[in-house]
Parts: sequence; C-alpha cells; structure tokens
Amino acid sequence: MRDQIADALQAAMTSGDKRRIATLRLVAAGLKDKEAAFREAGKGRPEDADIVGFLHCMIRHRESAETTLREAGRIDEANAEQATAAMIRSLLPAPVPSGEIEAACRQIVSDTGSKGLRDVGRCMNALKERYQDKLNLIEAGSVMRGLLS
Repeated sequence: MRDQIADALQAAMTSGDKRRIATLRLVAAGLKDKEAAFREAGKGRPEDADIVGFLHCMIRHRESAETTLREAGRIDEANAEQATAAMIRSLLPAPVPSGEIEAACRQIVSDTGSKGLRDVGRCMNALKERYQDKLNLIEAGSVMRGLLS
C-alpha cells in the first residue's frame, strides 16, 4: 500500500492536482508518523492492515470535521473535507461484495465447527486472520451473528 500511495502522489504531482497532492502528502506524513511509532514500540513496519486502519481513522476525522463545519454554516470548507475524505477512501482496497462476505462467514463457521452465538468471537478472529483488511468486519459480524443464532 505504501507503493500505491507513493505512486498516487507522483501521479498527482505530474498532473498538478493541488488538492490531491496536499491530501496525499498528508497521508504520507501520517504514515511516516505511524512507522516511527511502530519502530519506537519495537514492532517493525506497519502492515497493510495497519495502514488501512489508519486510513479509516483519517476518513472518520474528515467526516467529523465536515459535519462540524456544515453545522457552523461553513459549506465550502465542509465540501473540501468531503472531497478529502473521498480521496483518502480511493486509496483503500476495494470492498468485498455482500454475497462473498456471507460465503466467507459460512466457510469460517464450518471450518471452526461453531454452533451458537458464544462462538462468534472465535469465528470473527478466524475471519480477521484469513481476510485481514479485505472485509468490512462490521458487516461480517452481523452476518456471522445471523448465521450462528
């Protein structure tokens, strides 16, 4: 993912898209901070799943700022935050379709031999291991609870 972000920044610089350049530089700076925190904690480099989590956090911050700005009547700035969130969202891997989420949950339930709601945690851990950053875990969790109830 680091390479994807670096390539996107390079492409933005070539095209001269100032808003995209600023957004990608913000993301790159945040990733450098994240890498420094990981090194300091002795964890090495952040993996793609950590980067995806970081990007989701950045998106939540932008959406929160957008809401606050809209309530304050600062529509132009709110639209800029919305555009920034959309650019960051474009860096995320493509989400898995709902049908595939259900198939993945069914596979995990059969692989783990789970029978009831008390097994949801074990199934979700197995799902996280197998699919890491590819699934929407909130949606997968509701599907998993539906399968195990």
